[in-house]
Amino acid sequence: MSQTFRQPEILEIARRDGKVTVEGLAQHFGVTLQTIRRDLTDMAEAGRLERVHGGAILPSGVANIGYEERRSLHEAAKTAIARACAAEVPENISLFLNIGTSTEAVARELLNHRNLLVVTNNINVANILAQNPDCQVVVTGGSLRRADGGLVGNLAADTIRQFKFDLAVIGCSALDRDGDMLDFDIQEVGVSQTVLRQSRRSFLVADHSKLSRSAPARIASLSALDSVFTDRPLPRELTRSCADWGTEVVIA
Repeated sequence: MSQTFRQPEILEIARRDGKVTVEGLAQHFGVTLQTIRRDLTDMAEAGRLERVHGGAILPSGVANIGYEERRSLHEAAKTAIARACAAEVPENISLFLNIGTSTEAVARELLNHRNLLVVTNNINVANILAQNPDCQVVVTGGSLRRADGGLVGNLAADTIRQFKFDLAVIGCSALDRDGDMLDFDIQEVGVSQTVLRQSRRSFLVADHSKLSRSAPARIASLSALDSVFTDRPLPRELTRSCADWGTEVVIA
């Protein structure tokens, strides 16, 4: 069976079961695992599916996919992005890192930075940077989101307002072609907006899959940022817009 016939059926199975697996599809169609992986990669790049460990799910528009699933998505890309971002983070500064697996990757790349004051509403970031003896870590208050270790709400925003950061590194759940950063949790959006207001400079870390996803709540435009770190070129019109806005785009 050709790819043209497999892919519509793969979508139907995903709609029926909520998720498809590489092994299950290979057995169903009588093809190799590599063939199915190529199908799923092509469908993910087209925005028809979201790759997860061992398979794929339907793209999410109003609810985020699970934290453990997100951790396994595009790991190599996130590491490359984080490394490029960390190379632009000076030592001897105050820094904010928000919720997300991409910002956690940045935290791992900062373990050898010296004399950092890091404020975060991400318990996972705090635990990573606790291993750096030259990094002072401040954790905001807020309501704990058990699913991913995030702290959200008014208490988190109130803590952030007490600082003026040299730099903020943030992530987002989705990025539309107009250049708007989007998220699922309105409380998290409020915290991210407060971070941007309290920061002298700001970076976004986002892999290419963010452009094939949607989320209902708007954080801000890329025009509000100094730099975007990603793993593939942005769409042509968005690249032009970033140039007009003075927002640097770094391809890791």
